[in-house]
Amino acid sequence: MKLKVGIATPAQMKARSIAIARGEIKPRQTDPKVWFNSIESFAKVLSERNRELLSIISRTQPQSLSELELLSGRAKPNLSRTLHTMARYGLVELKKGGRGRTLIPTAKYDKVELAVDLTDA
Repeated sequence: MKLKVGIATPAQMKARSIAIARGEIKPRQTDPKVWFNSIESFAKVLSERNRELLSIISRTQPQSLSELELLSGRAKPNLSRTLHTMARYGLVELKKGGRGRTLIPTAKYDKVELAVDLTDA
């Protein structure tokens, strides 16, 4: 499944949200579903190392952060921070496992499409 993301400053996102609320624009099916405030923030969240982590999650379907720690070689606190950031952008889902203590990460997408408006930079 593919996630379409866009780049917009906070001011642009606020103006877009207000225009949508007023009915001045109607979001299209093809519009980005997730927005980053810069290409740099997009690149940081989807760095090579983080894309590798998403690949590991997709391939192995770990049942806990401890299992993912072993599979990825990354420390659990680092994994937790990274996965919570990815969850905010909708890239992963973190479900609570047995007794609500365990987080089970699931990669929601296998592709990301970036839409950048070069005329409104």
